[in-house]
Amino acid sequence: MKDIFYFDSMLTPKIITLVYWLILFFVVISGLGLMFSGNGFFGFLSGIAAIIAGGVFARIWCELLIVLFKIHENIKKVAEK
Repeated sequence: MKDIFYFDSMLTPKIITLVYWLILFFVVISGLGLMFSGNGFFGFLSGIAAIIAGGVFARIWCELLIVLFKIHENIKKVAEK
């Protein structure tokens, strides 16, 4: 608990993981909604494309945020030397 209250460790990377899974859940729900919206074969393909593209973009966005925190950790290690 002391690490969290005194900002010795970062809490945000753990939150980013949770946010990633929430985004992924909503992407799948939206994609399924597009697939079965009644637009025929085009709606089905657009739903699959939305699931794939949304999953990839969510992953990239969250990985970029995590990279920023990894850079912070490495700079902190260098500063301690």
